[in-house]
Amino acid sequence: MPMIRVQMFPGRSSDQKEALVKEVTEAIVRTCDAKEEDVWVIIEEVERENWALGGTMYSRR
Repeated sequence: MPMIRVQMFPGRSSDQKEALVKEVTEAIVRTCDAKEEDVWVIIEEVERENWALGGTMYSRR
């Protein structure tokens, strides 16, 4: 049961998220010999204020 967690900034449409889930699922099925119905994809939207890169909060960039 592969579980893929995608963390990203909020702002994508439902259609974009659905397309992402489809593509990720197809990649796991193709490369890991998994069944489509066994692939979990979790999208976590994390606000910019909770991300940092190179020691700097992303909201300050």
